[in-house]
Amino acid sequence: MSKILVIGAGGQLGQCLKVVAERRGITEIVFPAEQDANILNESALNDLLAKEQPGFVINCAAYTAVDKAEDEVDLAKAINETGAAYLASACLANDATLIHVSTDFVFEGNEVKLLKENDEAKPINVYGLTKLDGEKAVTSILPAHFIIRTSWLYSEYANNFVKTMLKLGAERDELNIIADQVGTPTYAIDLANTIFEVIASSSTAYGVYHFSNEGVTSWFDFAKAIFDISETVVKVNPIPGSSYPTKATRPAFSVMDKTKIKETFNLEIPYWRDSLVDCIKQINK
Repeated sequence: MSKILVIGAGGQLGQCLKVVAERRGITEIVFPAEQDANILNESALNDLLAKEQPGFVINCAAYTAVDKAEDEVDLAKAINETGAAYLASACLANDATLIHVSTDFVFEGNEVKLLKENDEAKPINVYGLTKLDGEKAVTSILPAHFIIRTSWLYSEYANNFVKTMLKLGAERDELNIIADQVGTPTYAIDLANTIFEVIASSSTAYGVYHFSNEGVTSWFDFAKAIFDISETVVKVNPIPGSSYPTKATRPAFSVMDKTKIKETFNLEIPYWRDSLVDCIKQINK
């Protein structure tokens, strides 16, 4: 397998890639510190790739604070679009293939249908718009790219919905959770495994792919499952999103069709609840 370089190694997906690389016996992989791989420092990125000469670069660096992005537009744009462009240019100059992680939030999500890669992307918040602009930058600069859109990412690492629910469930007897936003939770360990499968395939079927766990659920049902599996006693009330207004509007239905990635890379994708069981076991270790 070619040498792999991970940008954004300290984040949730970066940490999962590290764990999965160890499990899979992948040794030709570099996880540079943030100061050595700052996605907003074009010359540092070029120097890093020139030094390491990776065959593949995985971009996990992203601005993901969906509500804060509405106020921090310039910062979100810099990281999600400009940084992606810098990295794509560095990959082009150093003959590396880029695996760039994107999001279901590039879609409006106002129809109940499985979203395909070639469906119209029409973001309804700043985060989604900057991620879509990042995709466009990568596509326009670097032919050798795999853009993987994912959704509702969680794991035993960093901050995410599962860990927040477990914390709140330990502190409160009752929680109100939004029931009219539907999507698919994705265990970041499963995404990390899929990224390594894409690399191992040596495929040149470049382009955009959708990956999440299998199945469909709401935030309310996701929370219920977290408490059921962790045996946390807490009353969960379903509420409409209108009862919990947020700065950023979110897609009502953003379930992605994963046929393309499954067929191209011969993948078996775990059901979301099965992966949630695995994650909670790791958290409780």
